[in-house]
Amino acid sequence: MSEICLENVSFSYGKAPILQKVSFSIEKGSFNAIIGPNGGGKTTLLKLLLGLIFPDSGTVLLQNTSPKNICQKIGYVPQVAITDPFFPITLKQVVLLGQAEKAGLFSRYPKDILEKARDLIDSLGLTEHQNNPFGALSGGLKQRTLIARALISNPEFLFLDEPTASIDQENQEKIFSLIESFKGKKTILMVTHDLEEIFKNVDKVFSCQKTVTPYSPKDVCKHFAFGLYHTPLSKND
Repeated sequence: MSEICLENVSFSYGKAPILQKVSFSIEKGSFNAIIGPNGGGKTTLLKLLLGLIFPDSGTVLLQNTSPKNICQKIGYVPQVAITDPFFPITLKQVVLLGQAEKAGLFSRYPKDILEKARDLIDSLGLTEHQNNPFGALSGGLKQRTLIARALISNPEFLFLDEPTASIDQENQEKIFSLIESFKGKKTILMVTHDLEEIFKNVDKVFSCQKTVTPYSPKDVCKHFAFGLYHTPLSKND
C-alpha cells in the first residue's frame, strides 16, 4: 500500500483554481521532488499533505488516513519567513520546538532530546550560532535551523518547501547530502528549483502545474532547469 495517495483532488482559493483533479501515489521510503513554475500549486500541494487545508473534492491520504490524524509523524520545513529580529527566541530554542510536547516544567527538556538537538545543530553547522536570536540570522542559517526542527522528532514523513533557498553552494551540498541520507528511512517530498543536483538521487519527479504528473528523473526535459516548464516532456528537446 502506498504511503501517500491523492485521488481526484481539486482545490481553489475563492474562484481561482489552483489544483485540478490531481491523482498520484508515493511509496514508503522514497525520495521525491516537486517541480513547476511559480504559482503552479506546489506549496498548496504541501499544505494539503500537511492537513493545513482541505481539498474542495477528492481525497488526500497518508498511511491510509487523513494527514491531520498523523501530524506527529510529519516533519515540515517551510520556506524561510520574515521574522521579528527582536523576538526573544534563540536558534537552539527553535530546534527544540520540534519536540515542544516533551518539555516539562519551565520548558525543561529530557536529556535525550537535548542531545538530539545538539547533534542536529552540529551536523548542520549551526553550533556557533545556537545561542543567537533566530530572527537575526541570515536566510541560510534560518533554513538550516528549520530543517533541524523538522528532524528532531524523527518523523516518518519529511516535507520540504525549497529547503536550499538562500543558501550558498557549499551548504546546499551539505543539506542535500543530509536529506539523501534519509532515503529508504523516511518518505521524502521536496519542492525544489535545484533540478540538476536533486535529480541525481530522487526516485520520482512530480511536475505541478494545476495538475500533477509523475516522471522518472531521466525523462524530465532539460528546459525545466531554466524555468521553461512545458508539456509534453521530452528529454531530447
